[in-house]
This record gives sequence, structure tokens and C-alpha cells, in this order.
Amino acid sequence: METKILSTGIQYQNLPGNYIRPESERPNLSQVTDCENVPVIDLGFDDEAQINHQIREACRNYGFFQVVNHGVPKEAVKEMLRVADEFFKLPVEEKLKLYSDDPSKTTRLSTSFNIKKEEVHNWRDYLRLHCWPLEQYVPEWPSNPSSFKEVVSNYAKEVRKLGMRLQEAISESLGLEKDYIKNVLGDQGQHMAINYYPPCPEPELTYGLPGHTDPNALTILLQDLQICGLQVFKDGQWVAVKPLPGAFVINIGDQLQALSNGIYKSVWHRAVVNADNPRLSVASFLCPDNVAVISAPPPLTGAGSAAVYRSFTYAEYYQKFWGRNLDQEHCLELFKNQQ
Repeated sequence: METKILSTGIQYQNLPGNYIRPESERPNLSQVTDCENVPVIDLGFDDEAQINHQIREACRNYGFFQVVNHGVPKEAVKEMLRVADEFFKLPVEEKLKLYSDDPSKTTRLSTSFNIKKEEVHNWRDYLRLHCWPLEQYVPEWPSNPSSFKEVVSNYAKEVRKLGMRLQEAISESLGLEKDYIKNVLGDQGQHMAINYYPPCPEPELTYGLPGHTDPNALTILLQDLQICGLQVFKDGQWVAVKPLPGAFVINIGDQLQALSNGIYKSVWHRAVVNADNPRLSVASFLCPDNVAVISAPPPLTGAGSAAVYRSFTYAEYYQKFWGRNLDQEHCLELFKNQQ
């Protein structure tokens, strides 16, 4: 391919060979059904105990849920999608000023997932931003579109508030003190991936992102309302999660699976592409402080329930995660205690 990124405005007639998955690894789109009974939790409900119960059931049985009446203003969401769309419509030369294939860079435009390590690429471009503390990272962000920094800063602040509220509820749903998870995770980092999936000439041969879990604590996903692309692995099969107006998808990440001693599941999910339309999504990741020590608390390891995972720092986990392919075995398996 002549350019480093896919979002060039050029329509591909055929899928380039380095995007084609081996037959055994293809998405089998014709076999995917819609996910029934997706947990939808109304955070505007005034019964906290009921909300916590719903969260517990969703985290145990699904590893993800959707939230409505979440407090993030509609205008902040609308503006976020607007500047994301405008960014990916910029001229290629303008976007390439931000291009990097170095995962350690805190602001970068890139493509696929880990372009230097992969044998087969993914049909995705993405803008990766570190978002916390804002004053440290905003100066690095794009100044084109002109409203980008202001809009994305405002959105990042709102999403962070939602994430902290959800961590309190998740903590209580495990029978822990409200602030337990937040205290363990320390001064949490916050990253954002603005994902752009162009129309794909042969969507059944590739992925936007293959099946994976998130290495962080909690992911707050804003889906494109027009196009369904998110799929989760549930009961031995891949199912599609239809976008719900006004909702965020909340994914439990690997750190919460470890902290819950395996009671809550880090959800396996993937992004598929389509032939007709581009798709946008905005994923916000809350990440433990690098020095945070992740281990299951005593209340969850008593009464014969041994710690499933050994203690580790987030820095150790993150390094291991980025040193492997996205669709390898669950990275948490490398931290399991020998039973």
C-alpha cells in the first residue's frame, strides 16, 4: 500500500493481501446473530442498590453493559463525534503529521493495532490520545479541526466523571467499600482511541479489530449510531451489539477481572467492518496508575476462594500486553497462580 493509513478517501476494489486472515480466523459474519437481552442500566434510577445489583449481574454474566441517563450531556457527545469525523476527513498530508507506529507515544495517528509486530493487519485507522492530566497532554493534540482541543477536553472530563461513578458502583456491587477500587487504582490515567473503519471491499476476510480483551480497568465506548460493528463473545459464539441511542457501552477490562478475583469477566470483543459505509467509534480507557498493585482484596479470597491471579503492577501488565499480538490468548493467563 502506498500510504501508511487507510483513511485516504480512496475506495479499494480488493482487499490487499496483508489484510486477509487465514480461513480459520475469519469473522464468519453470516453466522453472527444479534445479542439478545443486552444489559441496559439506567443510571438515572434512584434505587442505588438496584443499580448495583444490575451491574453485578451484567459483570458476572456478560462482562459488559450499556448505560443510559448517564449524565454526559448530549451536546458533548454530538460535538465529539463531529470533530472525530472532521479529523478523519482532513487531507492525508495533514493527518500524517501525527503518524507514528511507536505505541509509547502519547499522541499519535496510526493504523491497524501494533503495525510493527503483526503479520496480518486490521482495517482500521485510529487517533490515540492520552487525556489525563489534561493540561499535560492537550498541547500535543491536533489543532486541526480548530475546535478539536476544546471539544475533546470537555468530552474527556465528562467521561472521566462517569467512569469514576461506575467504579464506585462496581466496587459496591462486589461488597467492597465504595472507594475501594478507585483507591487501589491510584491516580488513574485516561486514554482515548478515536477509531475510523473505512468501507472495506471484502469485510468477510478481515477485521477492524480481532477478538481481544482490554488491558485497562474500564472502557467507555461511544458507538456510531448508524452502523453496527461491535461484537462480543457470549456463550461460545460471537453476537452483535446494536447501537442504542443515548447510551455508552461499558466494558470490564482485565484489571477489574483480576481485582474481582475472576468473579467479573473482562469481555472478549471485536470490531467488524462493512463494504458500504465508514464507521466511527470513540473508546475511552481508564487505566490504573503504573505503580498500582493489582491483587484481589481479602473479602474476595476468603472462605476457600484462593487468589486466582498473582499480584502485579499495571506497568508490568501493560508491557506484557503490548509485547504480544492482540488476538493471542488472554494476557491475564500469564498472571494466573498455579492451583
